[in-house]
Amino acid sequence: MRRVLVTGAGGRIGRAVLDLLAAQGTEAVALEREDPGGLPAARVVEGDAADPVAVREALAGADAVVHLAAIPTPEHLPAGTVFAVNTQATFTVLEQAGLAGVRRACVASSLAADGLAFAASDPHPAYLPVDAFAPSWCEDPYALSKQVDELTAHTMARRHGMGVVALRLPYVGGFEERLNAFAARCAADPGLHARGYWAYLETRDAARACVLALSVEGPGARVVCVCAPETLVPQPTEALVRRYHPDAELRAPLPGRTVPVDLSAARDVLGFTAEHVLTLGADKAIYRK
Repeated sequence: MRRVLVTGAGGRIGRAVLDLLAAQGTEAVALEREDPGGLPAARVVEGDAADPVAVREALAGADAVVHLAAIPTPEHLPAGTVFAVNTQATFTVLEQAGLAGVRRACVASSLAADGLAFAASDPHPAYLPVDAFAPSWCEDPYALSKQVDELTAHTMARRHGMGVVALRLPYVGGFEERLNAFAARCAADPGLHARGYWAYLETRDAARACVLALSVEGPGARVVCVCAPETLVPQPTEALVRRYHPDAELRAPLPGRTVPVDLSAARDVLGFTAEHVLTLGADKAIYRK
């Protein structure tokens, strides 16, 4: 890769992707609605990821794309806005990338694409460990937008002969900035994150997964679940599953704090294993590693 376009470059994962590309000596172009300043990119283009003109300008000379721009939750904006903004941006970025001859792209999806995380009802997974093929319980606009984003990835892969990886990401953050506090809350009340499978990913690992996705060879679209191999709570996973998802079919053992997410595609397709993890101290509290 000579130049990578990163959309949503000013966000938590976007900045980490820019840092990683810079460390690897790969030039990056950042696309943001407003330049926040201080982005480690060769060029910053101000514009909307749903605007074909702005995207075409940002794509000049790029041979890969990491698309992260999105509304990350359905909780603060009207449902139609969440769905329209997310899906239009993904369609526009991948369509313009394909027309520009770009053949490698990474798109941020979410573990919430299965519909559990933000559902108003009380759905549960059909089976665990969960994977990208699990039945959908989607009833919120964010989950629906991520499902459509994954379908868009498949469509653009066929339409343009692209290789597109959609990463189903969990709760992402830095240890001091986000993860430690959330882990403490969930340790006290595991039900808070039961619909997110008690999964997490440190920001640097999320960025590394995005960049590894650009190295996947050949055309076609793949949906890959990515998270740390263990949960962010001290309770044994199988006990948590029996308590919070008692009717889910258990398709593989979940010893200790094993995360109930199938990470085989992350390993086999991306060659990815999380490096920055939470570990238990002698008093069963969770510490960063």
